Amino acid sequence: MLIRRFVMLLVAALAMPAWAVLEAGAVAPRFEARASRAGEAFDFSLAQALGRGTVVVYFYPSAYTRGCNLQAREFALNLEKFQAAGASVIGISLDSIERLNDFSSDPEYCAGKLPVASDPDGKIARAYGLAVAEARPGMRDTRGFEIGHGFAERTTFIVAPDGRIAETIGGVSPAENVQLSLQAVRRLAAAD
Repeated sequence: MLIRRFVMLLVAALAMPAWAVLEAGAVAPRFEARASRAGEAFDFSLAQALGRGTVVVYFYPSAYTRGCNLQAREFALNLEKFQAAGASVIGISLDSIERLNDFSSDPEYCAGKLPVASDPDGKIARAYGLAVAEARPGMRDTRGFEIGHGFAERTTFIVAPDGRIAETIGGVSPAENVQLSLQAVRRLAAAD
């Protein structure tokens, strides 16, 4: 009986994906993606952004969902504080660029300030070791529209100008995620 349970647990463990979120000290995977700020699409490059300083790369499940709305609003409200500490911010989800054009210009959330990038196949999220869940048919956003895409887990990476991850923040509320990210950026700026 004990051996049988062990074998069942082992089989279950092997069937599960082995996600290993990148931690401090790891080299952040470079990426380029279509992004939107204030409803205007543009090409975002992590390499170019790092040339200007620290980059906060935050992954979120979906635009126009409760936690993500709150997190985007908090980042937008605090964006000047991040910039004063020498950091830029980019949000990333599996949303289409069309959804992100709406979200980035929405005065309640990104407010035309916060850029958000599209990772439609989850390739960027997976490169950072994040789990990506499949789309859930029939799931609707806070506007009542069907979401129709997969979801990356909510995790934030503070990427230092040298391209290494300074801190990884996950497992906290959206608002706390923003505050912890700001503290991390300030610590990094103070260390320079």
